Amino acid sequence: MKTMQVEVVSNEQNIFSGEASFVVVPTVTGELGIYPRHMPIMSMVRPGVLRLTVPGQTQEVLVAVSGGLLEVQPDKLTILAEVAVRGNEMDQARAEEAKKIAEERLKSAQDEKSTAAAQAALAAAIAELKTLDYIRSQKH
Repeated sequence: MKTMQVEVVSNEQNIFSGEASFVVVPTVTGELGIYPRHMPIMSMVRPGVLRLTVPGQTQEVLVAVSGGLLEVQPDKLTILAEVAVRGNEMDQARAEEAKKIAEERLKSAQDEKSTAAAQAALAAAIAELKTLDYIRSQKH
């Protein structure tokens, strides 16, 4: 088996569904590289860049994830992301503005619900900015 089925879903939509030959996932213990036939594991995902090597494509498929859960089976990898945005849908200015707004909302949060919402928005903006930084670093 040279590929595995990969599903990346967020609360809003299915972000990626297809075959990949290699995936790098930002987990709470560091980046985890996964090839097909990997032993089963589960891990928490931290904000960062999800990188997928897809057969027939020269460029990696990049997805900014703000956190979530990873499940790996020998023939399938599933990421349930809190928020996920594909690399080609990202915008630096919008992400920086979203980060600024989230930081302001976090400072003025009055209760647990508004604090949690601001933290989630901040994690999403940070993940998007990390992905944009990764994209820029690959062009040099």
